[in-house]
Amino acid sequence: MANLALVYGMRLLPAEEVAGVGEAPIELKNGNTARVTMHLLEGSREQIEAQLRQSIDAFFDFFPEI
Repeated sequence: MANLALVYGMRLLPAEEVAGVGEAPIELKNGNTARVTMHLLEGSREQIEAQLRQSIDAFFDFFPEI
């Protein structure tokens, strides 16, 4: 299997300040573009960490061959 690249971003903001979350563009070396879906997790630090761990586990469940 080829080397992989996991693309992600994180930023903490006050929950009441977030109006919406969209997609982020990715530029590929072959000139094409791709998009990555951004996700929003809200709660206390502990709640966000738990949700993030669950999301990462679920993401890799989609790719059992990795």
